[in-house]
Amino acid sequence: MKVIKDSVHDHIQVGGVARDLIDTPELQRLRRIRQLGTVSLVYPSANHTRFEHSLGVYHLACEALEQLGVDGRRAKRVQAAALLHDVGHGPFSHNLEALTHRRTGRYHDDVHELLVEGDVGNVLREHDLAPGPIADLIAGNGRFGQLVSGELDVDRMDYLVRDAHHTGVPYGTIDHGRLVRELTFVDGELVLAEGNVQSAESLLVARALMNPTVYSHSVARISKAMLRRAAETLLESTDTDAETLQRMDDADLLVALRSANETAAFSRRLDHRNLFKRAVWAEIDDVPGGVIEADHDTIRRFEREIAAEANVDPDAVILDVPSRPTMTESSSRVVVNGEIRGLEQQSPLVEALRAAQYSQWRLGVYSPPTVLERVGRAAVDVLELDIEGALVTEVRNGLDTTLDQFTE
Repeated sequence: MKVIKDSVHDHIQVGGVARDLIDTPELQRLRRIRQLGTVSLVYPSANHTRFEHSLGVYHLACEALEQLGVDGRRAKRVQAAALLHDVGHGPFSHNLEALTHRRTGRYHDDVHELLVEGDVGNVLREHDLAPGPIADLIAGNGRFGQLVSGELDVDRMDYLVRDAHHTGVPYGTIDHGRLVRELTFVDGELVLAEGNVQSAESLLVARALMNPTVYSHSVARISKAMLRRAAETLLESTDTDAETLQRMDDADLLVALRSANETAAFSRRLDHRNLFKRAVWAEIDDVPGGVIEADHDTIRRFEREIAAEANVDPDAVILDVPSRPTMTESSSRVVVNGEIRGLEQQSPLVEALRAAQYSQWRLGVYSPPTVLERVGRAAVDVLELDIEGALVTEVRNGLDTTLDQFTE
């Protein structure tokens, strides 16, 4: 048994298959991938890694299995899945996932091939564990897949607390101990036991508050968008392919970006935190549905059109269109008066938080400060945004905004 001191869960005991998996190159690689990607450009202490998060998820999974009365081979499979659940992540975590998925067809939780090969596969087989069922658990399949990847999974319970701890914001604080203790299976469905509506709401509220404050902070979004553009240019202009990029760590990618002539300028901007600014920051009601639903190729075409109308280099325009707001946590299931109910049926908070999420949605157009006004005006025309008046820059705190926000 190995004991590891953790900043969130104090002491984590690691034994059996997990003890052997920790020392594999595949797990050690996660030490070199930041949990929050470029968010450290906003919160300088947000340098925690996928490795420590994986240990935290393993720890919570062990506690959940114990209180559920699960042991033996089944418990070992779930423990291995919890520890390995992020082993498929590429550099800077989720930041580049859409880019690599377009080229490989794989998201980070599609790890069947990865678990069969290399040291991880050898360790699993040495412990008489087949890689396939563990990969299925990581993908959220089966009864216990809900515990690893679902609305009430231990992954979410760890990252909310860990991200709040390392950024210093108070919003991700949840009672993960109670949540784990109150998990139960009813007719094969993972739910929270009677009397835990507020516990389920706490997950919902924490995620809703962390999103605009941390995960979708405007500077985090700009830096993510710049990193995605640089990585896409790397794939298009060098012999680096998407499979190779997926297996890189953060340092590997930064070196590759610095070394290629085509990406060196973006790399310097990221290195020096010399980021693009917001030329447009538009609310969802001001954006045509055709823009919101646009695929990647269409978005790139919009960028070229904006650049042409503004008479700037195409690399000086980045269009950032988030997906429509969703709230998966609202489908969490809770036992109320002896019956299973969806949280959205039971909690009046759900609709309020959905409305808040809707109001927080923003389309962003980013460019260097020297061409900000030209790019903003061109973007309004090309995208046919319903923004009254001209774009302006509010001097206070250097916040770039649109006229409708300025006059509120």
